[in-house]
Amino acid sequence: MIQLNTFEEVLKEAGTQNKKLYEICQEHEAEILETSVEKVREKVQINLNAMKDAIFSGLKSKEKSMSGLCGDDCAKLIEKYKSGKIFFSETYQKVLLYSFATIEQNLRMGKIVACPTAGSCAIVPSVIVAMSEAANANEEIQINALITAGLIGEIVSNKLALAGAVAGCQSECGVASAMAAAALVEIYNGTNDQILQAAALTLKNIMGLVCDPVAGLVEVPCVKRNAFLAIYAITGAELAMAGINSVIPIDEIVDAMKQVGELMSPTLKESSEAGLATTKTGLEIAQALIQKWNAGS
Repeated sequence: MIQLNTFEEVLKEAGTQNKKLYEICQEHEAEILETSVEKVREKVQINLNAMKDAIFSGLKSKEKSMSGLCGDDCAKLIEKYKSGKIFFSETYQKVLLYSFATIEQNLRMGKIVACPTAGSCAIVPSVIVAMSEAANANEEIQINALITAGLIGEIVSNKLALAGAVAGCQSECGVASAMAAAALVEIYNGTNDQILQAAALTLKNIMGLVCDPVAGLVEVPCVKRNAFLAIYAITGAELAMAGINSVIPIDEIVDAMKQVGELMSPTLKESSEAGLATTKTGLEIAQALIQKWNAGS
């Protein structure tokens, strides 16, 4: 059976077989599930469709989350773009819109794909869908990209738990951003090495990102963090495809991320005991929500 324990191993295996990383990954999944590659791709297609449904449902809604803290940022962006006050390209606009649309659907308890987690669910879809539209990439290419993203998440998870409570947001939004960067390189038919370089460049520059949710909710700063790190993923892909490489190999970066996660204070790992959660405003929000919910119980 094909082993996907490290990035070095999978890159070597792909080179030996003269295949793309997504091909190695889908064959690996087929072996594990005792099914065909075609069936694996059908499952990925289902996830891709769910991502698109979340985006296009989110674009139509202004419904706030139960806390009232978030839910209408996507609508605000849409209005801004209608006004003609635009800083960047239409593709850039779509990435931001799609990221807000997806993460806000999560807050509304809508159907999303955790990739790799619910709190980071908007980064991979917004990049794959928006950039595929820009590149006129067909669904086969999009499936290839999503499998590539999954491969990044799977190998990182061999060493580093993909949970903010374990290693901070570097292991959620950070890994999602690296997954999206790798997927984007695949959409534009980059090499296997460029795919891993994109993930490496992205990962190492998000190292140490803490998880400090206000009032213990996946809303502040999580919603806007998804939008920022979707754009960040594009930077990683752009650099890699220009031939700009990470000095530190990606497997070593993951080792370093694990070390940083272990050294990180528990107060900065989803406990809401430090960081933004304990700012004056963060504490006021938490207290107000407690009073609101107590009054409604």
